[in-house]
Amino acid sequence: MALSISRRTFFQAAAAGTLGATISKAGTAEAAVVADAVRLDSPIPVNEVPTPALLLDRKAFESNLKKMVDHVKRDGIAVRPHAKTHKCPVIAKRQLELGAVGICCAKVGEAQVMADAGISEIHITSPVVTKEKIDPVVAMAKDHSGIMIVIDNAEVADKFNAAAKKAGVTLKVLIDLDTGTRRTGIALGQPSLELAQHITKKCTSLSLEGLQSYAGHLMHITGHEKRKERSIETMGLALETKALIEKNGIPLKILSGGGTGTFDIDSSISGVTDLQVGSYPFMDVQYREIGDADGEVFDYFEPSLFVLVTAISKPVEALITVDAGYKSFAAEDSIPEFVDHDGLVYHWGGDEHGIIEIKDPSTPFNLGDKAKLLVSHCDPTVNLYDVYHVVEDGHVTELWPIAARGKSQ
Repeated sequence: MALSISRRTFFQAAAAGTLGATISKAGTAEAAVVADAVRLDSPIPVNEVPTPALLLDRKAFESNLKKMVDHVKRDGIAVRPHAKTHKCPVIAKRQLELGAVGICCAKVGEAQVMADAGISEIHITSPVVTKEKIDPVVAMAKDHSGIMIVIDNAEVADKFNAAAKKAGVTLKVLIDLDTGTRRTGIALGQPSLELAQHITKKCTSLSLEGLQSYAGHLMHITGHEKRKERSIETMGLALETKALIEKNGIPLKILSGGGTGTFDIDSSISGVTDLQVGSYPFMDVQYREIGDADGEVFDYFEPSLFVLVTAISKPVEALITVDAGYKSFAAEDSIPEFVDHDGLVYHWGGDEHGIIEIKDPSTPFNLGDKAKLLVSHCDPTVNLYDVYHVVEDGHVTELWPIAARGKSQ
């Protein structure tokens, strides 16, 4: 069910910081609020949007989605995009429309939002071990046959099996491999085989679909050749484990992994079935800094995600303060970068503020002026906002609810 709000309502809610609540109130049902874009009754010029605001350039966004789909089709594999990046059913549904075989979620709470929005093919990529998490996964699987989750421990497999048996469902699972992150996953080789044997022989309410081999520690290695060497080596070890399991009579349909940083590397490795790419629709400073196959800047995908800020104070001549700090950008080693202004350098100025160093700017930046900054890290930045302000031809035309915001459980 499509929703819409008036220009006046938008400005009132944005100024009051209640945009998310206003959208929820406009919906007639929770599922509609979660799933649907909200159309503005008349487009709003970007320069009139109250700040800080999360902007999504629709043209660049759509281009990125289609580039990824075209790429994996050429290599004969599939894409299973990671919704932990965007946390938005509107975006997840668009990815599925373009041919994704499903979406990934990092947490059970994210998956529940997507399932409530009518999405069925959901893979939960992080292990869960307790009853309060296992039961909701099994409950989702009862309503959505495409629910799938990783397991890296025989004891946990038994817990899931008991819950699935009690609910009368068969739950799809992937064995999560430790690719070297030492974060989650079971050791490659014999330990993985033993877990596969345990699942297939003793867990009659679990269906072992394959393996997950996600090497997150490789995604931001600077230099495409170095990244390629490491990723081929790591995925090769996963393929050896897959071959070992299959040699012992256990067929595996899926080997899922990869990410935006290795999308054009892992897609060409025979045996990989789908890519768990996350950041490619948006891009950010961190990814652009690692380079791609064509150069030192990773620009195969265009930046589409920005934060709009306003200059609000000028206490000294060489600096100007904007209204976006730690509460508006993910605060890590990288810093946001101005898009349309050369000679302006962002510095953290606290929770609410950024301090801009003025270095012979290409265009003036004065009090009251607004500017776009490319986010330093898209995933945690998105999690700070209620909605995407979708921009077309310099105007905000729609709001897309970030419905899984804060779903860290």
